Amino acid sequence: MSVKKEKSMWYAKLEEELQKPYYKALEQFVKEERARFTVYPKESEVFNALKLTPLENTKVVILGQDPYHGPNQAHGLSFSVNDGIKPPPSLVNIFKELHTDVGFSVPNHGNLTEWARQGVLMLNATLTVRAGEPASHQKKGWERFTDAMIKLISDEKEHCVFMLWGSYARSKTVLIDATKHLVLEAAHPSPLARGAFFGSRHFSQANAWLKKHGLEPVDWQLKNI
Repeated sequence: MSVKKEKSMWYAKLEEELQKPYYKALEQFVKEERARFTVYPKESEVFNALKLTPLENTKVVILGQDPYHGPNQAHGLSFSVNDGIKPPPSLVNIFKELHTDVGFSVPNHGNLTEWARQGVLMLNATLTVRAGEPASHQKKGWERFTDAMIKLISDEKEHCVFMLWGSYARSKTVLIDATKHLVLEAAHPSPLARGAFFGSRHFSQANAWLKKHGLEPVDWQLKNI
């Protein structure tokens, strides 16, 4: 379980964090979990968000809480699923909002890798989960690590957009310097929020902000596979 594979800017900036006792304990916990249970995502995909969206390219952050806990769903990007997997209800609602907001055509898959390659960091607060047991890896150290990532982006970057959906994500506003970044808050896209997410128009607001600050807007449209 390593951020280190290539000497990325993420690794250079987080190296000190990776040496702390809590992170060493977290690594041991996940190793023991994998020895006894099925854990998602697979080990090679735990840090997909960092691999696909380098720190220097990050311009939008979409924060989730936990990886999907069903077979073959999670692949290291919040809200995204592997090719061939039916989009879960929260992602279906994200697509509905995109359609209303920017005229998005719903694709035949739920893989958001195209966004990640454009600088959209899709970060879960907890990066692993035991199969079939939501929240099973919460409060083991992941949140401390991903909080450090959020603060790093806030400190090192300028003019990023943070999309915080639901009360848990919104609690992270204290880590973000709102004087130089755009913080967008809304209800969670889960059906449990009873449609409160709809009408937030975060995607068009994000692109307007990026253009205003001389940054390339995100092409939210996903190609069919």
